[in-house]
Order: sequence, then C-alpha cells, then structure tokens
Amino acid sequence: MSYSYFDETLPHIIIVGGGFAGLELVKALNNQPYRVTLFDKNNYHAFQPMLYQVAAGGVGPDGIAYPLRKLVSRFPNIAFRMAEVKEVKPEQNLLDTSIGVFTYDYLVIATGAQTNFFGNAQLEQHTLQLKSIPDALDLRSAILQEFEKAITLKNTPEEKSVLNFVVVGGGPTGVETSGALAEMKKNVLPADYKELDASHMQVHLIEAAPRLLAAMSENSSAAALRFLTDMGVQVQLNTSVTSYNGQQLTLSNGQVLDTETVVWAAGVKAKGLPGLPFTATGRAGRYVVDEHNKLEAYANIYALGDVALMQGDSKFPNGHAMIATPAQQQAKHLGKNFFRMSRKQALLPFRYFDPGTMATVGRHKAVMEIFGTRTQGLIAWLGWMFLHLMLLVGFRNRLVVFVNWMWNYLSYQRAIRIITRPYVKK
Repeated sequence: MSYSYFDETLPHIIIVGGGFAGLELVKALNNQPYRVTLFDKNNYHAFQPMLYQVAAGGVGPDGIAYPLRKLVSRFPNIAFRMAEVKEVKPEQNLLDTSIGVFTYDYLVIATGAQTNFFGNAQLEQHTLQLKSIPDALDLRSAILQEFEKAITLKNTPEEKSVLNFVVVGGGPTGVETSGALAEMKKNVLPADYKELDASHMQVHLIEAAPRLLAAMSENSSAAALRFLTDMGVQVQLNTSVTSYNGQQLTLSNGQVLDTETVVWAAGVKAKGLPGLPFTATGRAGRYVVDEHNKLEAYANIYALGDVALMQGDSKFPNGHAMIATPAQQQAKHLGKNFFRMSRKQALLPFRYFDPGTMATVGRHKAVMEIFGTRTQGLIAWLGWMFLHLMLLVGFRNRLVVFVNWMWNYLSYQRAIRIITRPYVKK
C-alpha cells in the first residue's frame, strides 16, 4: 500500500533539521502511514565531517552537499519546506516558521549542534568556525587571501602574523584542519606562491586537555600527536585561549601569538528551538529524553542526536557523544517505533552500538578505532577515505569526491584553490 502526503487523514509528523538524524528518519518513514514534512533553513544536507576539506580546497561544496528536495521527491508521503523556525507552541501543537504556521501530531527536533564559544563574545566575533558550508568557504577564502596578502608584505614584520594559522581544539575537526593546513604549507605554497618562503608559514594547534582526540585511546592520541609534529604543526597541550582581539591570541601560559586567522574548533553545544527551552543543564544544553527519544514533559515531541540527552542507557549514563553515529542510530530506531505506534504495538527502548571513531591527519596518516580494532597510518587512512566516501549521500557526490581525492593524491595539490566569495572580517 502506498501512502500519500496529500492524505490529510494521516497523522502529521514534522521533522526540524536535515542533518544526519533528520535524513535517517526521513528514510525510515518512507511509505509509512504518516504525512511527514521536513523543515530546514537550507535546501541541502551537508556532510559535516568533510567541511575541513572544503576549507582546504580539497573538494568543492557540491561534493559534500545533497539537495533535500531531491531526496524526499522519491518518497510519496514526505515533503520538504525550506524555512526557519520562529517558535514552537507545544500546547497548541503549532510550529511557527518564516513561511507560515503548521500544525503537527508529532514533532521531531533534529537541529544538531552549533559552535560553543563558552560565553566569550570576543572569540565569537574574531575567530572562524567549521559548522556549515558557508563557514568552510569563508575559511578557504580567508586562507587564500592571507597567502595573497603575504606576498605584498614579504620580508616585513607583518608577514609573520599573516602566515601564522592557529587552530583551537584537539578533537577530530581540529586535528584534521591542522593537518590540512600543514599539507597546504608543504605542497600549495611552494607551487603557487613561489615568491614566499614556505618556512615562514606556521600552523599551531592549541588544546586545553592533556592529549588530543580525548574520545580515543591514549595510543591513538599519541599517534595523532606524532603525525602532526612530523608535519611541522606546533601542538600545545594543557593550554587554553584567554583572549583574541583579531590580531593577537593570548594563551593561558602567557604566550601571545600574532595571527589574523584563528579557527575555533574547541567545542559544540546543542541548537534548540525557540519556545522549547532546554531541560538539561550544562554548557552543551540539550533536551532530556527517555529511552524512546521522547521529551519527558511532552507526549508527542521527540529529539534526536546532538540535541538529545538520553541518560537511561546504562552504558552511556551521561548521554551519547554529539557525533553523527548516535544521531543516525536514534533516527532509525525512532522510525521503527513510529511504525510500531501505527500498529498500536509497544515501543522498543533505544540501545546504542558504538562502532568506534577515526580521524585523519594527512597523506597516509590517520588513526582508527572501529569495531574493536585499532589501526594507525596507511591502513587507517584508507579506511577513513572508504568509509567517508560511502557515507556521502548520492552516487554523484561519491564520484566527484573520489575524482578530487585522486587528483589531490597524484598531483600533491589541492584541486579547488579559488576565492569565489571573498571573506571580510567582522
């Protein structure tokens, strides 16, 4: 039997957010006895783990983005609306958006996370971040503009500041971005900017914790540190940022770095909806949900992924990590439970299976802990490439990214070194 979006007798599910969780739930609800509307402020799904490659010119934004409308067009009971949410009115089952007010029978919040500046307005104003495709394009332009600027400042005191790049945060995003910058120093500067002395470019990675990649084992953390150090990245552990005015970055150890480019990758926090305040305390916020991903105070509102804090899982008493894997698994499970609800069957509790994690540093350099095995170096690097290629949405995207990767590998160059939208500092 086929269900139609235009059958208004079907219960209406609204999903807010077209990220990993929203995408998986849409797939799970295909041709189930519900009308489903997916809302997102963008008309595409962005594959966030590869944003740093867009910033480094390794792939184009079209390689990691997929049109949401194209995705849902295959599903007869699902529609997409490009809009921003103004307010949720849970007592009335209403969602007020930039394109009108919509009623729902069930609301699913899958809005993901945003950069956490921990209340430091100065850092928020002056640093760059990597949470969206516009962010990645801004960073790409900023890097290339600094290279161009350095030529005009050759052999002057200002050249050092322009070619000083700082990444704050030793998680996967920070490690991968630092490695990409180090490879640009090694391969792009000598090829495209012959007037510059590549040794003048410095890449710093600042991490407040005692080791990198805190979610991984100490062996993997040590390997990542070794890889970065070998690539020339200056890593400082047990060090935090105290201030940054756009020109000088002050560290907790008293050191001051002259730099015009600081990438903030030091934390994330949940991105909630207006009218529905977070129920969990702490810097990351989040909605407290039960073992079915339902908000405790409401009978028909659910939260998935980064915005959901599920404390009922005995293996993860402090909630699941704010990464893609829990979001995807929760979404698939909620889809099954919606199907069970339609048949008036008991709901099943969610149990997370942790497959592991991985991070790439550079050519032939990566760390991988997956399905109980730990690998470093070439094998991990190939594994990272294969898994991320398969996780991209759409055959075209996989093909485009694969071709770019092959070109980068054979030529030692970053394929897309163009400034299409100049970055202007705030």
